[in-house]
Amino acid sequence: MDWLNDALRDNHYPGRGVLWCRTGDGNLLGAYFLTGRSPASQARTLRRTVGGDLIVAPSDARERDHLRHYIAARQSEGWMVFGNGAQVSTVADRLTSGQAPVLALDELDYEPDPPIFTPRLTVIAGNREGGRAWFGAARRGAGNRATTNRITLHVSDLAPGEGVLMMTYHSDGQEIATGSPFMEVRTTADNPTDLLDELWSVLPPELRIAAAAFGPGGLTSADIRQASEARA
Repeated sequence: MDWLNDALRDNHYPGRGVLWCRTGDGNLLGAYFLTGRSPASQARTLRRTVGGDLIVAPSDARERDHLRHYIAARQSEGWMVFGNGAQVSTVADRLTSGQAPVLALDELDYEPDPPIFTPRLTVIAGNREGGRAWFGAARRGAGNRATTNRITLHVSDLAPGEGVLMMTYHSDGQEIATGSPFMEVRTTADNPTDLLDELWSVLPPELRIAAAAFGPGGLTSADIRQASEARA
């Protein structure tokens, strides 16, 4: 099992990532982060709406882009859903209609952004005791196969310091490829602030956009870090 900071430090361009873990104090936490290379990707912010959603929005006057701007996290009485695109709203609506998590994560597709074809990553976390979470990844098939590979992972009973991480990309500094389906990681964080500090400190400074950490049912009090605030 890799340490969280090593998994991120070894990746020169992680893209977007989702994490579900139990910190040293025993609390379950979700986290979402964004990095980007282009000016359009850099001109984004992570913020809460009046309705309690966590959204990725443009930080300037540019028009909305459905691949760059989306609801990143939404919660209900029973569930919290977070991920890297418009599928978050779709999955949340499916859960509200009564679908089970595995079915709610089905029939999603990767992003239509050749040549990388970014995976769509989604986490469904229960708001009740037990710490159950379902990870979904919609990834393009290998080679010339355009079919979507859909991977679902059910995680429960994490021990303090354990977590599961998904990242859209992996880069050695030269080539960029889609990231591995998932990684089991360990964190030294004892609380939400520690976790956000740990994530932020190892994301590439020139690519950092935003990151957030939040507990089940706790989006309204999510701890958010913005690169734009540091540059202001």
